Amino acid sequence: MAITTVLSILKGNKYEQDLKSATSFCATYGAHLTALAVSIGATPSFGEYNAISTAWLDERQREIDELASTAAKIKETLSTSGLSFEVQDLYTEFAWADQDVAQRALYADIVLLGSDAAEDADLRKRIFDGALFQAPTPILINRGRHAITTSPRAVVLAWDSSNEAARAARQSLDFLERAEIVHVTMVDPLARMGVNGEEPGADIAAFLARHGVKVQIDRLSSEGKNADEIITRHAVDMGANLIVMGAYNHPRWQQSLFGGVTRRMIEDCKLPLFLVH
Repeated sequence: MAITTVLSILKGNKYEQDLKSATSFCATYGAHLTALAVSIGATPSFGEYNAISTAWLDERQREIDELASTAAKIKETLSTSGLSFEVQDLYTEFAWADQDVAQRALYADIVLLGSDAAEDADLRKRIFDGALFQAPTPILINRGRHAITTSPRAVVLAWDSSNEAARAARQSLDFLERAEIVHVTMVDPLARMGVNGEEPGADIAAFLARHGVKVQIDRLSSEGKNADEIITRHAVDMGANLIVMGAYNHPRWQQSLFGGVTRRMIEDCKLPLFLVH
């Protein structure tokens, strides 16, 4: 995947670290940066006779003005970066935020989500609802304070032979090809033709090797623990700079983002995480 356009989603009132990381990322790739400053407004409040509260209207206007000011500051910062860039601001409501984000993600090769924006649970949820599940664009989330490296020493590819995992492997090829080693990591793999094949991981390893990727297959036991714990611990043990994995599809939405591996990885993993639906 050639990275030519990057969408960096920034929290309207706290964005400096995320903008710095996105600027560095785009400089490495020579990519165009679309910086999207987002603010999610509060639900309307009503006064007498079901009239919208004037206090709410005043607060809404204040937030809109503040977001416009933030966008101007971002534009000023980027004007000295030497990058090709554009700055957009998005003031939206919780109910519509996912659709607004999805619309913008359609025109990017990758969506960047840094620690400043990711710590806002409401914003994070709407970004994933929109950019990941309503658009074909991968998300690279970094909840840690270390900058994302575009040439990782080691990458862990979480593999379960699913369509989502296969798409993640393909769309992350630019990262995988740059890595010194890629650990194709499987937790409690089943050696059956209809699942992972008689040699779990061998097929995807051969596919990646033909792309020039240096691959190692790691088959791990869950030891009674959740798969996300095993994957994260293995990534730390291997000195990985990046975890690549597929996110579950819509029929499995409730068990994935509301109690499953995908949700826990998004909320708890401090390593950069590349996700594809």
